[in-house]
Amino acid sequence: MSVVNGLLRVGRLARPSASFARCLLPTAGFPSSSSLIHAPRTLPTWIPAYRTLSTKVAEEGYHSIIRDQEKAVGTSDKHEFQAETRMLLDIVARSLYSDKEVFVRELVSNASDALEKFRFLTQTSTDAASGESGEFAEADRALEIHIGTNKQDRQLTIQDTGIGMTREELVANLGTIARSGSKHFIEQLKESGRGTQENVQNIIGQFGVGFYSAFMVADRVDVYTRSSRAGAPGLKWSSDGSGTFEIQEAENVAIGTKIVIHLKADCREFSDEDRIREVIRRYSNFVGSPIFLNGKQANQIQPIWLMEPKQVTGEQHNEFYRFVGNTFDTPRFTLHYKTDVPLSIRALLYFPEGKPGLFEMSRDADSGVALYTRKVLIQSKTENLLPKWLRFLKGVVDSEDIPLNLSRELLQNSALIRKLRTALTNRTLRFLHDRSQKEPESYDKFYKDYGLFLKEGIVTSQEQQEKEEIAKLLRFETSKEPDRTVSLPEYCQRQAEGQKDIYYLAAPNRTLAEASPYYESLKKRGIEVLFCYEAYDELVLMQLGMYLGKNLVSVEKEMRRSDPAADGVDQDGLIEGSLLKTQIDELLPWLKQRLVGKVSNVKTTGKLDTHPCVVTVEEMAAARHFIKTQSHNISEENRYALLQPQFEINPKHPIIKKLHKLTSSDPELAELLAKQLFSNAMVGAGLVDDPRMLLTSMNDLLQKVLDKH
Repeated sequence: MSVVNGLLRVGRLARPSASFARCLLPTAGFPSSSSLIHAPRTLPTWIPAYRTLSTKVAEEGYHSIIRDQEKAVGTSDKHEFQAETRMLLDIVARSLYSDKEVFVRELVSNASDALEKFRFLTQTSTDAASGESGEFAEADRALEIHIGTNKQDRQLTIQDTGIGMTREELVANLGTIARSGSKHFIEQLKESGRGTQENVQNIIGQFGVGFYSAFMVADRVDVYTRSSRAGAPGLKWSSDGSGTFEIQEAENVAIGTKIVIHLKADCREFSDEDRIREVIRRYSNFVGSPIFLNGKQANQIQPIWLMEPKQVTGEQHNEFYRFVGNTFDTPRFTLHYKTDVPLSIRALLYFPEGKPGLFEMSRDADSGVALYTRKVLIQSKTENLLPKWLRFLKGVVDSEDIPLNLSRELLQNSALIRKLRTALTNRTLRFLHDRSQKEPESYDKFYKDYGLFLKEGIVTSQEQQEKEEIAKLLRFETSKEPDRTVSLPEYCQRQAEGQKDIYYLAAPNRTLAEASPYYESLKKRGIEVLFCYEAYDELVLMQLGMYLGKNLVSVEKEMRRSDPAADGVDQDGLIEGSLLKTQIDELLPWLKQRLVGKVSNVKTTGKLDTHPCVVTVEEMAAARHFIKTQSHNISEENRYALLQPQFEINPKHPIIKKLHKLTSSDPELAELLAKQLFSNAMVGAGLVDDPRMLLTSMNDLLQKVLDKH
């Protein structure tokens, strides 16, 4: 009994492991155990029963077709690259790609194209209707990509069961740089009328330089190939990338193409299984055919963004989200859509469930959306695909219309990229608005966690229309409803008749907002006001400026407006219950003189009720931001000169009336009181960086008052 027949008998009794199979084989003269796992359809002459030993007797899930059995025969034909081609080869090998690892992506993409070409040709051949493909050998073979690593010999092997190449195709495709066999194939289909969008959409190659990226890491590259055409011979192509290549016939070559890369010493990392698995996972995880790495399938996650949205289950989304987001939670919202207008877009975007981390809050954080074209990764963190304020999104965008440079690593044609960015941004905004209407509670939770990003979008966007689209998603408490937030559209719908502006008030909390002197007039008139509790909210609304044709006006700015009806001024210009006109005419210049260098103007106002005075500046939000960030760098005198505060007094308030009397009865106390009123107003306006600076003047005032008792 031969060793092989004995092994086959054992296979009928049990399912031995591959290691056990290796033990039963002699040390020489027979192929390795991996070759016994999955044999080609053309059986070697030395083992008639070879085909019966399949993956069923191997380790569970192990499957490989890579064997070291090819043998070059006959004389070799030596060819020289043209001078221009040698120069281009040097550029490809040294300068074109930013990372050496992308050569794996390029070769896997080429292998995928070879499979897609064979799949298409067998489906459209003249005998396909009858279930036969006489034009092709082994037409029913499995279409797969196999990769093997060999650390000891510093080799990486990539083999496919695709279309293969004839001698003429080998010279044309591998002997000429920048001639894309895939592109030529598509052009032929289109000329024959068979090149529809559906049957060429899986072809990846465009430029004809991807194969030569192997020379970034290789001392020599050997290619074994055999065309799928019936009767085609096996061939070997070999080159060290220095300017020549050789072609000769070879025996025992499987149908398809096998590339053996002899790695440079400093590139031995690419003979490591874990390193190659990492590269496949990053770039080629979603190619249309299975990829086996050392016998184990390496691409098991489906490109679900290409599926119909209704066909994808929640569990599939959760698994894919964890894959692309490198996280362990589940998505809060999922936006899955496809469109062909204005660009071909297949997008799958996830809104994270968890709160953003400190790193994600930084504008330096990378985008979480990967860019693919025809299921091959172009950029894992694409900067210009979405605006910075949407950096919290995770997911994938796949577009066949993306203009790439030669290395397929960089985007070209900024006009098309802007169009893609605009389309994705608008679709995201519509999706969020839809969620806010259909799932208000879920959206409110999202807004609580990610509202800051939306506000950043308003501040950084250059388009007013986009600002207003984002503004639909903002939420604020208002003066009318203490326990509920409203949107700007809702606020506008319930505005009082004749109200032309949207009013907002910045305060740390509701208590201070309702007690603000700037709110008194609007409260008296029954006008609803948005309450902004976050320090940056008023900057956001100031940047927004307008919504649906209505100006966004801070209550401080409204205070500066001259409105006799709102001020309660009679026909003589006086306010009921206030100081006389002569008394006002005496008090105003006196105050301006005592506050010289601090105020730009002093005037009366009828918009106050319970407060004696306020300070207003032209742009209160910008002024407050300046005080918090820049005021410590300049002197107090220059600070007031920049702010130009206007001091407005309430002439009917008891304190102001008493102040007028003190100007003549106790000028020193009156001056201390006037300065303290101004300081209090500056604190109330949020224009004092450190209120502790006011303690000295306050103590002086108290001491002066107590001197009389």
